[in-house]
Amino acid sequence: MKLNTLRFGEIEIEENRIFDFVLPIIGFDKLRKFVILEPSKDALFKWLQSAEDPALAFPIISVATLDFDYTVDLPDSTVEELGIKSAESVLVMNITSIPQDNPKGTTINLLAPLIFNVENNKAGQIVLSGSGYDISFPMFKELK
Repeated sequence: MKLNTLRFGEIEIEENRIFDFVLPIIGFDKLRKFVILEPSKDALFKWLQSAEDPALAFPIISVATLDFDYTVDLPDSTVEELGIKSAESVLVMNITSIPQDNPKGTTINLLAPLIFNVENNKAGQIVLSGSGYDISFPMFKELK
């Protein structure tokens, strides 16, 4: 299918790559269909592009690729809502904020990760209440 985007222009994607956000992204409750776009296979950052709003794309990252400790304990309700059957089917990504005038000021939202079930294409954003994680964790301060 063809997907029109403001940032990337018209792109061709397979429909089976679209995730249904059954647990919506905070502040974007009406948008449920998103696709992960990879500029290249080895790119650190990816993009979460809305399939419903051409102007909406979030830069995202897998914190697992970075060198610091981050643990996500999924509530049973999230496991059930997303239909998760095994840990291998789970992809955890985090939204980043990259200032145009200072990329070294990039922050990662560790408090509210995006959870993807790659087996059934259900996804959602959850808040890790009581975790102590920050919504604006400085990325480059912690990298070694």
